[in-house]
Amino acid sequence: MSEPTGAARRRGPFKVGDQVQLTDPKGRHYTFTLEAGKNFHTHKGSFPHDELIGAPEGSVVRTTGNVAYLALRPLLPDYVLSMPRGAAVVYPKDAGQILSFADIFPGARVVEAGVGSGSLSSFLLRAIGDQGMLHSYERREDFAEIAQQNVERYFGGPHPAWQLTVGDLQDNLSDTDVDRVILDMLAPWECLEAVSKALVPGGILCCYVATTTQLARTVESIREIGSFNEPTAWETMLRNWHVEGLAVRPDHRMIGHTGFLLTARRLADGVEPPMRRRRPSKGAYGDDYTGPNADGGGGR
Repeated sequence: MSEPTGAARRRGPFKVGDQVQLTDPKGRHYTFTLEAGKNFHTHKGSFPHDELIGAPEGSVVRTTGNVAYLALRPLLPDYVLSMPRGAAVVYPKDAGQILSFADIFPGARVVEAGVGSGSLSSFLLRAIGDQGMLHSYERREDFAEIAQQNVERYFGGPHPAWQLTVGDLQDNLSDTDVDRVILDMLAPWECLEAVSKALVPGGILCCYVATTTQLARTVESIREIGSFNEPTAWETMLRNWHVEGLAVRPDHRMIGHTGFLLTARRLADGVEPPMRRRRPSKGAYGDDYTGPNADGGGGR
């Protein structure tokens, strides 16, 4: 039985072509690709790549300046934060939430719109495996090229489960019986009609948006289309902690707001969503509101 795509690059001694992440005594990271005969240079001296080739992961190398560096393969969260960018990347904290709450499983058939730099695509491909299907749509050709290079660099070549299409999802979507749809784009409400036809009953729609106005319009549009259950929306903030003896405290800096996530599940054809029991508070839909539920009732 052959190994899953990219698995061989995640274990064993360092090989030519492997990515290496060095950590210096101050915790700073440096990432490079191993090449025979090359040298790695820092302002604290250099060392030959050949010193790491064939060495076990977790080795320590010293530069000509006698500075020690810990050598490990970069984790996927490390890789996506250091990859070349065309567009902003989906942060690992949000990618983890998407994998969990969109219930991405091995073999899943997934459609993604808004590839950006390939961060989320890499997480999704690793989760669905070689037997799944990820069809990614990206409007900008330059972003698609960068994303393809980043994904193939991580997996060591093309991934058999990945198809990348340059163009608008709503104009090009031909996939059917899709288990999950992930929309990372400015106006996800424009794609709801198309993705509701592609999703299987019980399938999950997950949207990633940056602003409260995008969030509000997406949620109201999902309610209006009537093909999904009541959406759930949230954001995640990540704060590291400093632990040194008795000095245990939160770090001064944290990864705060990056975006909002929302999920909703596709209903069976011909089924109307149940009436919302928790009705909006008075004034939630003001006199100048013209969107869905403009009658002020808010619920069905």
